[in-house]
Amino acid sequence: MLVPIKWMSQYVDINTDNKTLADKLTLTGSHVDAVIDYEKKVENVVTGKILEIVKHPNADKLVVTKIDINEGEPVQIITGANNINEGDVVPVCLEGAVLPNGLKIKKTKFRGLPSYGMMCSYEELGFDDKVIPKEFKDGIAILPANTELGVDIKDALSLNGSALEVEVTFNRPDCLNIVGMARETAATLGTKFKFPKIEIKNEVDKITDYLDDVVIEDENLCSRFYAKVIKDIKIGPSPLWMQRTLMDAGMRPINNIVDVTNYVMLELGQPLHAYNLESLKGRKLVARRAKKDEKIVTIDQVERSLESEMLVIADAEKPACIAGVMGGLHSEINDDTKIMVLESANFNPNSVRGTSKKLGMRSEASARNEKPMGYVMVEIASKRACQLIEMIGAGTVVSGYLEAGKSEYVSPIVTLRPYRVTELLGVEIPVEDMLKSLNILEIESTYDKEKISCKIPYFRTDIEQEADLIEEVGRMYGLENIESKPLQGNIRVGKKSEKRLLEDEIKNILCGMGLNEITTYSFISPKAYDNICVPENSELRNYIKLLNPLGEDYSSMRSTLIPNMMDVIQRNINRGADEAKLFEIGSTFIPKQIPVVDQPIEKTKICIGMYGKLDFFNLKGVIEGILSRFGISVKLKFVKDNSTFHPGRTADMFVNGESIGIYGEINPKVTNNYGLDNKVYIAEIDIDKILVNKNTEWKYETLPKYPSMVRDIAVKVKDDVLAGDMEETIKSVNPYLIENVKLFDVYKGEHIEIGFKSTAFSVTYRNKERTLKEKEVEKVHQKILEELEKKFEATLR
Repeated sequence: MLVPIKWMSQYVDINTDNKTLADKLTLTGSHVDAVIDYEKKVENVVTGKILEIVKHPNADKLVVTKIDINEGEPVQIITGANNINEGDVVPVCLEGAVLPNGLKIKKTKFRGLPSYGMMCSYEELGFDDKVIPKEFKDGIAILPANTELGVDIKDALSLNGSALEVEVTFNRPDCLNIVGMARETAATLGTKFKFPKIEIKNEVDKITDYLDDVVIEDENLCSRFYAKVIKDIKIGPSPLWMQRTLMDAGMRPINNIVDVTNYVMLELGQPLHAYNLESLKGRKLVARRAKKDEKIVTIDQVERSLESEMLVIADAEKPACIAGVMGGLHSEINDDTKIMVLESANFNPNSVRGTSKKLGMRSEASARNEKPMGYVMVEIASKRACQLIEMIGAGTVVSGYLEAGKSEYVSPIVTLRPYRVTELLGVEIPVEDMLKSLNILEIESTYDKEKISCKIPYFRTDIEQEADLIEEVGRMYGLENIESKPLQGNIRVGKKSEKRLLEDEIKNILCGMGLNEITTYSFISPKAYDNICVPENSELRNYIKLLNPLGEDYSSMRSTLIPNMMDVIQRNINRGADEAKLFEIGSTFIPKQIPVVDQPIEKTKICIGMYGKLDFFNLKGVIEGILSRFGISVKLKFVKDNSTFHPGRTADMFVNGESIGIYGEINPKVTNNYGLDNKVYIAEIDIDKILVNKNTEWKYETLPKYPSMVRDIAVKVKDDVLAGDMEETIKSVNPYLIENVKLFDVYKGEHIEIGFKSTAFSVTYRNKERTLKEKEVEKVHQKILEELEKKFEATLR
C-alpha cells in the first residue's frame, strides 16, 4: 500500500526524516518496503491560460495558440493537441524548460511559424500512466479554471513529497488505510494522533422521503448495512487537491463522487458504494443471497452468473451490486445522476473472498472487504463521505439514515499476565512499560497487581487472546532489543526433492557443455505469442491474465519459455555478442479454466537456445548429451506444422509414444519479428517427462572377446525418407548381431536425380559368443537391403 507522507501528516505529527520514519515503522511491525520520492525534475514550467486558438495556415493538424502566463505579452505555442479549448489553464513549458524525461524545450518553427515552448501532459510531467485521469491520458493536462497564472507547475500540482510503500499483513486490516498508518506512526514516534473531525453542516429533508428501508436477510454474510441519501448531485471533476492526493496514493481520479468514495476508502479503510437512486426499483435495498441462476451485468459491462452462497445488494427486482466486490451497471452513478444512495456495510470476509475468487474479480474494495474490519467504521466512513461531498459542492446531504444489523460496539476485555510476557519474549519488561506500550496503541489497559485488563478498540479486530497482546508489547519494546538465541530441540535434515536434484544435474551437464544459464520473469506480454507466430487456436494462447500487472509487458503468465529465450537472444545480438549458447529451467502455467478458479497446471521445462557459428546438429548433440545421461532414447518425428519453427528443420521427440519436447531452427518469420538476421536454434523439453522416463540403473558388461566386422551400405531413397527411420529398420533386422548403426553421409547432386538422395550407413556386426563368419554377415547385410527396399523403395548404389 502507498502511504503519501503529506497526506498522513494531516493526522499525525512527524518529527523525523522519511528514512528514519521508515526504519522505525519497520522495527515496530509495519514493514516499509521502500520510500518513494515524488519529487519530479521539472524546470521553467508554469501555469498559463489559453487566450486564442486559430488554425495553422500551413498545416491541417496544427493550431496556433496564444497563452497568458501573467508576464507581459502572451506566449505563442503551436500544438497538435485536440483536447484544448480557449479559456483552459494548462502547464506551459517555456524556452529552456526541462522535463523529467530529460527533454529540454527550445524555440522551434512549425511550417514557418515560431513556437516558444509547448503545453504538456501529465505523462510528460512524470506521472505514471495508471494514475492519469482518463480524459487527459492522451492529451494536454487541463488545470482548474481558478488556478493562478504564471505559477511554477511544481507548486500548482504539488510535484513534491514522498510516500511509504508498506507491506500490510492480512491480520492488520486497520493499517490498510492512511489513518491507520498515522495511528501506528504516532505510537512509534510517541507523537499526537489526530482523527479527522467529521461534521455535516447542512442536512435537508428526510431520508424516508426517498428510501423506506434497508434490510439484511442473512446477518452471517452482512453484519451491518448503513445508508445515506445525497440529492442535487453535480457530477464533475473533483478538486485538484483530492485528485492529486489519490494520484499520489496510486489511484486514478474518475469524478467527484467516485473520488470521494475512493478517498474515504484509502483514508479510513472502509469501502463505500454509491447507487443511482432513480435507477433502483422499489424504495428499499436488501442484502440477500443471490437466487438460483440469477445474473448481473457489472460496471465493467460483463454479465456474470451468481451462485446462492454469494451476497448481493438488491432492489425490489434484481441485484444492484455484488456485495463487497463490484457494483451493477444499471445502478451505476453517471453524468445524469441527480440523487444517490451511499452504501456503507460490513460483509463476511470469507464470503467476499470466495465470491471474488469464483468470479475472477479483485479490486481495492474487495481486497479490504476480504479482511475482518469490524462494523463500527461503517457509520464513520459514511458520514465522512457525506462531509466531503458537501465540502466540494458535489451534492446536498439528506437528513437521517437507514441501517440494519449491529450498531453499538462493546469492547471485548482480554487479560495479560506479565510473567507470560517474559516467558514468551525471553526478556524482562517492567509492567509500567507494558501499560505504556498498550495505552499508546489506544488499547485501554489497567493493572490490578496480578494481571493487566485490556479493552480492545473497535479497529483492532486482530486482537483476540493473550498472545496477541504479548506481540503488541514486544513490537513496541523493540524486537531488535531482544537478544537472539539458538533454537532448542530436534531438527530433521532437509533434502531436495528428486525433481530438484534432476534439475541440478541437468544444469551441471549443460554448464559442462559450455552453455550459460539465464533466468527470466514468469510474466510476459500477450504480444509475445504473436512474435513467435503462435496460431490463434493454439493452447499456448490459453494463458492466465494478471489482474494487477506491473505493465502490459508483464500482464500474462507464460505458457512457453520460447519468447523469453528469444528476448534474451535478441538482447545479446543487439549488444554485439556474435555467438551464445543459453538455457533456462523455469515454469509454464496453463489454466484449468477461465476465469481462473483453481490452481493452474504448472509445468517445469528446459529451454535451450543458441546462435552464431552453430547449427541444428550442435543443438541435437546437446539434447542427446542430456537424454543419454538419464538413459532416455527418443524417437524423432519430422515437424512441418509448427509455425514457430522452420518447416524443414524441426523434430519432435517421443518416448513411449508421448512427446517430451521439440527442437529445431526458428522460423525466419519469427526471427524477422525480433529484427534478427541470424539463424536461431531452440529446444523446449518437459522436465517432468524426463523425470518419469529416466532410467539410471546402468548395467555393465565385460569388454567383447570376439572381433567385430564393419560393412558400409549406401542406398538411394526419396528426399522425404528420414534417416532415423532407416536406422531403426536396419537395427531391427538382427538386433543380436548388429551392434551399431551410424549414418556417415548424405549426398545430393551429380548422378542423383532430383527428389532423391544417397544415404550411407556404417553397420557394425559382432557375435558376443564366437567369431563371426563372412557368410552370416553377408546374409544379414542382404536382408538389410531387402528391408530397406521393401519399406523405403531404396536401391543400392
